[in-house]
Amino acid sequence: MPTPPISSSSQAANPHESDTSLVRRVALGDQAAFEALMRRHNTRLFRVARAILRDDTEAEDALQDAYLDAYRHLGEFRGDSQPATWLTRIVINQALMRRRRSRRGGASVIQFSHRNPTGAHRTEDDVADHKTESPSSATLRAEIRRMLERRIDDLPVAFRTVFVMRDVEDLSVAETAECLSIPQATVRTRLFRARALLRAGLAQDMDTAAADVFAFAGERCDRIVAGVLARSGGPGGGTPDSAA
Repeated sequence: MPTPPISSSSQAANPHESDTSLVRRVALGDQAAFEALMRRHNTRLFRVARAILRDDTEAEDALQDAYLDAYRHLGEFRGDSQPATWLTRIVINQALMRRRRSRRGGASVIQFSHRNPTGAHRTEDDVADHKTESPSSATLRAEIRRMLERRIDDLPVAFRTVFVMRDVEDLSVAETAECLSIPQATVRTRLFRARALLRAGLAQDMDTAAADVFAFAGERCDRIVAGVLARSGGPGGGTPDSAA
């Protein structure tokens, strides 16, 4: 039986309603349930797609395609695994297809199974920092985040994807293995290597930045020299303040 069209008149979703219940409602064409399901898993699914594609726009497009694909194939979901794992695997497949297309059919270095998806659950919202934060602290935090994101992007795609799923999204080893269709031992190995590469890259960044810590050149140098010269009467001009 084909999936019914999304209905504009739907019952509001309960934030505590289970994923499985939402999926049942979506299968009946419930728009509110579909929206709730997307909002509940957007963060995780976007991060997984972004880990594979390294591009925000491509990840957003892959996520939209994945949701549409999931909706069209709701009749194939048998509940063998959690809905979120099902959605995650659909997103992974969509991202991999986009990656292969962008590489013009070249072999992908990531070893994921391309069989049909299955689910796991987690609700995650962006956590706002409610503390009062100075502009300089906010700028520093943003720069550290960008530095970390750049280093994550530099990881090989297989390591990057596992790192995002395990350390950013906090999925279990079992969940990650199921989503990627790889052994749990492979998840552990890839995470270990990803962390090692990330530590090495960040250490290199820190070593480079350390050379510029408390920089003395520029305005500070000029100011101190000018102050000393002024107090000393200038080169060859008078005596220091302490001389009487």
